[in-house]
This record gives sequence, structure tokens and C-alpha cells, in this order.
Amino acid sequence: MRIGFIGLGHMGGPMAANIIKGGYEVTVFDVHDTATAQLKALGAEVASSPAALAAEVDVVVTMLPGPVQVREVITGTNGVLEAIRSGSTWIDMSTSSPGLGRELAPRFAERGVGQLDAPVSGMAKGAIAGTLQIFVGGEETTYQTARPLLETMGDPARIFLVGPIGAGHTVKLLLNLLWFDHAVAAAEAFIMGSLAGIDIDVLQRALVASPANSHFIEHDINSVFVGDYDESFALRLVCKDLGLAVDMGRDLGVPVEMAALVEQIHRRALRTYGENGGEMLAVKLLEDLTKVSLRRPV
Repeated sequence: MRIGFIGLGHMGGPMAANIIKGGYEVTVFDVHDTATAQLKALGAEVASSPAALAAEVDVVVTMLPGPVQVREVITGTNGVLEAIRSGSTWIDMSTSSPGLGRELAPRFAERGVGQLDAPVSGMAKGAIAGTLQIFVGGEETTYQTARPLLETMGDPARIFLVGPIGAGHTVKLLLNLLWFDHAVAAAEAFIMGSLAGIDIDVLQRALVASPANSHFIEHDINSVFVGDYDESFALRLVCKDLGLAVDMGRDLGVPVEMAALVEQIHRRALRTYGENGGEMLAVKLLEDLTKVSLRRPV
């Protein structure tokens, strides 16, 4: 089985490398030559376009910034749909729109092509280690066929079939929404505690032992305490994901006031620190406003 991988950024590059390490033959495409060069050095072939890649592989994997890029790679000039072969499979591992996958599904079906959406969680370190969590939307048979491939990139115990096409993207957007909700709420709690004179470590231990505990409070915020706002995931992508979540709420007729507010807080952080700033800079936004630095003593 030959795998085609399109999108070799912070996440896609390590994921494609792990597929190669898993014993698969791999062809790659990216708009940046430096990205493809790194994979070529590991043994991958390099395609001249998405169409050229799709014409020679059994599975096309896309790992792109968002739905705009996914649509262009799939339906644009020299796109995947121009050349993908009957009997092959498209797996979109981008954090994208649930609606886009469902919109494209009939076009893949008429070509005899299987389809999965399989966005991931676990940050760049998980992509490098091959321990990503993967949420899969699609048919059971297609999922089971693709699962050995997914296991080269993810933790087998945390790869889930969550529903039909679009369900994987839905779950990922909800996960990201809750995570960034937690980031804003945790920032407020820790800064108030600090201003009230409570030691950061003491407050964290108390919260971890309480019903208010979360993975963010117990683990993720620790990087902020040493001044690291996690540049492995850029604010422009945070805002894209939160915008997609708010759009999904609108489409479902759900009033998502908190989601909309959290999105705007992160858009303010983007305007303040730049689109390439780290994903936790919404915490720094409140630190700067209150002139409180959440730092452990060195």
C-alpha cells in the first residue's frame, strides 16, 4: 500500500515520517520545498502536484491549515479529485469544517473512493512521538481498513470511530473549543488567586484535588508557569478553529455566547501578539492587563 501525504507542517511532517517508519511507501506534496526535502531524506517520493500524488497512491492523507486549503487541494486545479483512483481512500486529518467533508462526499463516492475525516489531538510533541489521539468519521469498513495506518501516527487506545463523515471534525472542534475555554477560565482563576496572595503551586494542588480539576489545570498550564505559551500551535490556527466552532453552533441553532466570547479574546491576543504567537497567549493577555506574571520561583 502506497500512502500519499499532503501538508508537511509542524504536525504533518512528523506524522508522515512516522508512516514511513511504519513500513509504508510514501509520496508527499507540500508547497514548501524545505518540507518535502526532509521527507525525501527519509525515503519518501515527492510529487509535483496533489493530482500527481493522487494518481499513484492507494490512500491520500491531507493535513492542512483549514477548510480553505483542503478545498483547494481537493477540488482546485491539479487537485486530488482530478486523478484519484477508484478503490483508493481519502483521509482528511486537518482540523476542518464538518460540512466540507459532507459536501465532498458525493464526489468521492461517484469515483468509487472511500473517505474518512480523522483530525488529531496531541500537539506537535504527540505528532513526533506517534501518540496522537485521532477522532474518525466515516464508514466502519473504511475505518477498519485504515486503522493500521492510523496506528502509525496515533495511540491505538485513543483512536476512535465517532460517527459518519463529518463526525470526526465535529468532535475535534468541540475538543478545541473546550480546551480554549479552559485556558481563559484558568487564567482568570490563577491571576485572581495570585492577587489574593495565594501561592501558585498551592492553588494548583488545591484545584487538582477538587471537583474543578481539568487536564488544563493539572498539566497544560504548567508551561505558562515557566514562560512558555506553546508556539507549536499558532494563534491564527486557534482563531480559525474557534471561528469554525462558532459557525457550527450557528448552523445547529445553538446560542454559543461563551464560545463567541472566548473566540474574541483569542482574536484580541492575535492582534496584540501576532498571528504566529503561541496558543496560550490569551493567558498572557490577562497577565499583561493585570500586571501579574504567573511564574514559579526559579
